[in-house]
Amino acid sequence: MRTTRIGSGAGFSGDRIEPAEDLLRRGNLADLVLECLGERTVALAQQRKLADPAQGYERRLPARFSRLLPLARRAGVRIVTNMGAANPLAAGRLTRDLLAAAGLGGRVAVVTGDDVLDVLDLDAPAWETGKPLRELGEIVSANAYLGADALLPALAADVVITGRVADPSLFVAPLADRLGRDLGDPAATAAGTLVGHLLECAGQLTGGYFADPGHQDVPDLAALGFPFADVGSDGVARLGKLPGTGGLLSRATVREQLLYEITDPAAYLTPDITLDVRDVSIAETGPNEVRVSGARGKPRPERLKVSVGYRAGSKVEAEISYAGPNAARRGALAAEVVTTRLAGVPVRAEVLGGETGCRLRVAAIGHDRDLLDRVGDEVESLYTNGPAGGGGVRVHVTEVIGIASTLVPREAVRPAVTFLEAPDAAA
Repeated sequence: MRTTRIGSGAGFSGDRIEPAEDLLRRGNLADLVLECLGERTVALAQQRKLADPAQGYERRLPARFSRLLPLARRAGVRIVTNMGAANPLAAGRLTRDLLAAAGLGGRVAVVTGDDVLDVLDLDAPAWETGKPLRELGEIVSANAYLGADALLPALAADVVITGRVADPSLFVAPLADRLGRDLGDPAATAAGTLVGHLLECAGQLTGGYFADPGHQDVPDLAALGFPFADVGSDGVARLGKLPGTGGLLSRATVREQLLYEITDPAAYLTPDITLDVRDVSIAETGPNEVRVSGARGKPRPERLKVSVGYRAGSKVEAEISYAGPNAARRGALAAEVVTTRLAGVPVRAEVLGGETGCRLRVAAIGHDRDLLDRVGDEVESLYTNGPAGGGGVRVHVTEVIGIASTLVPREAVRPAVTFLEAPDAAA
């Protein structure tokens, strides 16, 4: 029976780098997946790309890859990541340049095609409201969730960079490649999707999101280790983490992650499979070792989910602090003053803190910049117009890219792969 080991090097854009380094040094991996893209992060990436067309990839990519690429190349580990975000080609070129500058050499594959703005049906309903997309306002981006089939042609590379890909698919593709699996085989693809779903959030599986002192204790959380899976061609996966790392991998942590984001356990929709996890078996086989099997699958959906970005106006956040005796009551009075003076304006005012120190935060969102400036001005005017002792005013206005979801026909999405070569030092 063939087996392969795949590790999780990141579960979101702001994740730690050290656990991924540890997996590359000691993990005996074949593949390391860094899942760094969510609806919020792709919206921020689109915002950066709108401001500068050369940007739009994950901003931490240079820092991450400067540390991880030398380790991966020495260990012969393939890296798969969606850090391309809104600009995969720019991310691929930067990765190639990092490899070349380090004298490492290697091949970078960039998967594109998730950008479906040109073929988006603006009369299609947004999931969130049921209304046509065109009623959202100016649409600035539309990214379809690609599946494992889009990644397979890229896996001849040392580093694979994608944009919007379904999180489990980042794992399904390299597993299918290493194990010789056919993506058309529901059993094999269901098993790979189960592994991908469990590993996609990295430290969540090893106790990070599970930890609740006194109820669900997790040892040495500051040194949390990220998980890996030994996956066999029979579909059985054995989950683990490296010796000496913090965290906890148990039946409970796996069960919690298994149900994460699954609306229907009988029909979790992904681009690769309609996953059924009702008969999944989870068994502890040793300290921080868990065996999982039993995923089932039905045919994949004929339409793909699309994350649509639109200009939702701007957001103002205005804050002021109060300290000393009676601070909480002064903060509450400040909130009352601002909301009274802004009567009719949809603002949110909240007082954060306690009796001896608090901070008033007033926020609003809209398309009327003059109105948003007024919100900030009202908070700043509290300096001398009372209550007493206010200080540290901060007013920040930023554009908001809203996110809505819809579907597109699978045949409307055209994935492509671009290969980039980085010469090694000998060349």
